[in-house]
Amino acid sequence: MQLSEVGLELIMNSEGFRSQTYLDVAGFPTIGYGHRLLAHESYPDGISEALARQILTRDVFGAGQAVSRLVKVELTQNQFDALVDFCYNLGSGRLASSTLLKALNAGRYDAARQQLLLWDLSGGKECPGLKSRREAEFQLWGAPAAAQSAAA
Repeated sequence: MQLSEVGLELIMNSEGFRSQTYLDVAGFPTIGYGHRLLAHESYPDGISEALARQILTRDVFGAGQAVSRLVKVELTQNQFDALVDFCYNLGSGRLASSTLLKALNAGRYDAARQQLLLWDLSGGKECPGLKSRREAEFQLWGAPAAAQSAAA
């Protein structure tokens, strides 16, 4: 399964585009649509939105692979997209060790969906941006299936 355009739009809207390097909420150098800079990467002059989207496409591919590897039950496109957004934002390690994944792999889809809403903290405090993002994932998870094209 691949991330749909709907899923890609969720990530892009949640991350927002920044042409210059900035520190994310965890203090990591980041650019574009939430791309955490690797040790060998540097964009002193910033990046274009087109380059940011290319980088995002590579990054979400990895998040999609992690979701496919970790989830052992069937997913709808919307559930997959919500989990890719979750994994892109928090990392595959967080998904791998989560109660969300345990519930999902036990076939408890509603419990897994509810777990999304618990991941809205940063530094132990509720973060409005994360709360909004988790609510968007929650809504997408439960949305009726629609004809969607693959984005990545």
